[in-house]
Amino acid sequence: QLQRGQFLNDDSKFLFLQNDFKNSGLAQADWAAKKMVWIPSEREGFEAASVKEEQGEQVLVELSNGQKTTVNKDDVQKMNPPKFSKVEDMAALTFLNEASVLHNLKERYFSSLIYTYSGLFCVVVNPYKMLPIYSEKIIEMYKGKKRHEVPPHIYSITDNAYRNMMQDREDQSILCTGESGAGKTENTKKVIQYLAVIASSHKGKKDANPVSDLCWTNCTLYKHFLNIFAIFQQQPGSLAFVSIFEISVD
Repeated sequence: QLQRGQFLNDDSKFLFLQNDFKNSGLAQADWAAKKMVWIPSEREGFEAASVKEEQGEQVLVELSNGQKTTVNKDDVQKMNPPKFSKVEDMAALTFLNEASVLHNLKERYFSSLIYTYSGLFCVVVNPYKMLPIYSEKIIEMYKGKKRHEVPPHIYSITDNAYRNMMQDREDQSILCTGESGAGKTENTKKVIQYLAVIASSHKGKKDANPVSDLCWTNCTLYKHFLNIFAIFQQQPGSLAFVSIFEISVD
């Protein structure tokens, strides 16, 4: 049985936080001594700085390049200790502010970790490339696992919904929301794929791909018809619609 931190293969780097990202006690001490914070940046959104002096409503800070500047106290956001670097669930952050959330998502994204929890939610950042984290071996890794036992993934959200449905005998819902191109469609496909696999495995069937492929083909055709309708209305791209998929499990 796969345990957390035990790698499947080279593809594990797209799911697990590598040990070399862990921060030492020296890093923690350095963070505390410098009083690290986040301040607004026109270019980056937010940038790191260390507090040098507080002057009423103004704060004197030093940037990473050694430059010193004064900012309004209300614009300063506290930085989390290094031990929270690339944390899997942002609800665990000591300081849950906008700068810290964006920084954590950015750091995980640059480490090819596109899934991050935020309490009950799962935040997905579109990598705009295929990642090897949707194989049958990965599906097996998430089967029957509690959320904290495996890395963040749409499979974990789906598995928990499936288990709750089977245990409580109540309908479950998964909402994929985001702007155009965020990855809603792809993650919906992964939900259907996962459900098809685990449902078929309970019935002793080996191959669930034809079921999920057929289901998604029909959904895609329906979506194309809606887009064609929008074009005939001479308003291409203006048709906003919500896709609702209802899956019945025997």
